[in-house]
Amino acid sequence: MTETIRTSTSEATAGRHSPGTAGISPKGLKGGQLGLLAVVVLGISTIAPAYTLTSALGPTVNEAGLQLPVIFLIGFIPMILVSLAYRELNADSPDSGTTFTWVTKAFGPWIGWMGGWGLLAANIIVLSNLAGVAVDFFYLFLSQLTGAPELADLAANKAVNVVTCFVFVALAVWISYRGLHTTKMVQYGLVGFQLLVLALFVGMAFANWSASETSIPFSWEWFDVTRIETFGQIAAGISLSIFVYWGWDVCLTVNEETANGKKVSGLAGTLTALIVLAIYLLVSIATMMFAGVGDTGNGLNNTEIHENIFTALASPIMGPFAILMSMAVLSSSAASLQSTFMSPSRSLLAMGHYGALPERFSRVSSRFATPGFATVAAGIMSAGFYAVMHVVSENVLNDTILALGLMICFYYGLTALACAWYFRQSVFSSLRHFLLRLVCPVLGGVGLFVVFGQTAVDSLAPEFGSGSEVFGVGLVFVLGVGILASGAVFMLIMARLRPGFFQGETLRRDTPALVVPE
Repeated sequence: MTETIRTSTSEATAGRHSPGTAGISPKGLKGGQLGLLAVVVLGISTIAPAYTLTSALGPTVNEAGLQLPVIFLIGFIPMILVSLAYRELNADSPDSGTTFTWVTKAFGPWIGWMGGWGLLAANIIVLSNLAGVAVDFFYLFLSQLTGAPELADLAANKAVNVVTCFVFVALAVWISYRGLHTTKMVQYGLVGFQLLVLALFVGMAFANWSASETSIPFSWEWFDVTRIETFGQIAAGISLSIFVYWGWDVCLTVNEETANGKKVSGLAGTLTALIVLAIYLLVSIATMMFAGVGDTGNGLNNTEIHENIFTALASPIMGPFAILMSMAVLSSSAASLQSTFMSPSRSLLAMGHYGALPERFSRVSSRFATPGFATVAAGIMSAGFYAVMHVVSENVLNDTILALGLMICFYYGLTALACAWYFRQSVFSSLRHFLLRLVCPVLGGVGLFVVFGQTAVDSLAPEFGSGSEVFGVGLVFVLGVGILASGAVFMLIMARLRPGFFQGETLRRDTPALVVPE
């Protein structure tokens, strides 16, 4: 990484925006690098179905029981509504800053900055978690490959774990730094392998489900939401479901680097969400039929296997091919670790470009046309967060992941409501605008904030999550609210150091014309 770095606000290189216009402007990223397939692959990679399912199936079944499939469907509703809002905003103002840029244009710089903070915090937290999962499965894979079970125990050694995590993060940063062509080639291989193994797992589970002692037959009652007893269960299930769908917005983050980004990025985000929904329904139904929902043995309610469902079920379902599932989860977490860097690096780039962060975040690599400084910074922050949390307490790390749901609801919901407000002058100009610019964004945004509120209230109790507490308040609530509050403090510091953005000099609050061309 020794090549020269150019600053995106430089007049000669990145099309510096005029202080008088304070509008959307290019940042020095290379356009036309990605097509629809590549963007969808990036979206699926970021969501990481294999990694997400192995860690989320158990806790979600614990909340929803046999209604697991309908919880995935309910959780999908706000996601698809929000994706439609993202699509409308992207068609009007394609910008790599996504939430930060669009919320600023709708509600002003202060709320826009907090929206960007929510996105950054969520991504940094999940990057650290992805690195940790990659470490665990790396040593598990080595153990299975060599027949030496002691290798799997290396993941429990804190020093070895943290150092290995640093290596994985450094590799992911290096690939991301080298540009989207390298990223695209890596992702095609990793995502393709992951999906093939999941297809094999589902096929063998359906074929052999009756051979399991804990198996249960398929029932359409699994899709009956009325069988869930309390709204708290629905909210908890949806909160977990939101986490498993999260990541499709990376399709919009690369809009400035996508061919016909105004149209393709939004379409890719919607397609990614639909494809992942199909994967989740197939895997959840096949897994429930084979393992059942009991709390012993292979039952999905057995808390001893919640952290890694696929490790427990791979051998009974896949037999000698079980090692492929370990490889699939490893490739899934590694692929997501790399592709997830797209969002925080480009959000940091946009925030630096528009003056909301120090100017060095706006630097773009002259050789690879990537957000060089921002990518490295995101890597350092995620690795540092993982190291501190891993050394301090495993419970802190796990509870931080639960708090992640609060941040996802916050910045997704804020973006959806920003869509409705931004297009307020055109929502009644046609039926399409009424549905896609008002009804869908408001329903999606309000729904996510309802889940945010319910989860925040529930997490006040110490028994929510690991059971840890601070002065009688649940650690998940303290972490979730604390991270958002720290963003507000940091925003006040930036407002003093870089007042131009907060005074609307670099990115103004505005609204489109009454009728926006299709």
